[in-house]
Amino acid sequence: MTSLRQRMTEDMQIRNLSINTQASYVQQISLFARYFKQSPELLGPEEIRAYQVYLTKERKLAVGSILIAIAALRFLCKTTLKKEWDSARLLSIVTISQLKETGA
Repeated sequence: MTSLRQRMTEDMQIRNLSINTQASYVQQISLFARYFKQSPELLGPEEIRAYQVYLTKERKLAVGSILIAIAALRFLCKTTLKKEWDSARLLSIVTISQLKETGA
């Protein structure tokens, strides 16, 4: 287990997140890191936005699934990495839904 994963797991345990939520968040962060082939510590808002587009357009995931990935990334950034979370730079749910509808 990497030190980042260990720290994130401890942060989730301290906040009493359920075991299922913890497993889901760790999986989502792992998928995010594998997509970019880099540690999530090195990635920022532009990569998160690009990942949203990938999940929407290429993976064609439902909005709920994308929200889980974003929640995991928000927890990692704000809580574990103590980075600022700028939600204004991310795609809104309306935008995600529009992308899915138009296939753009």
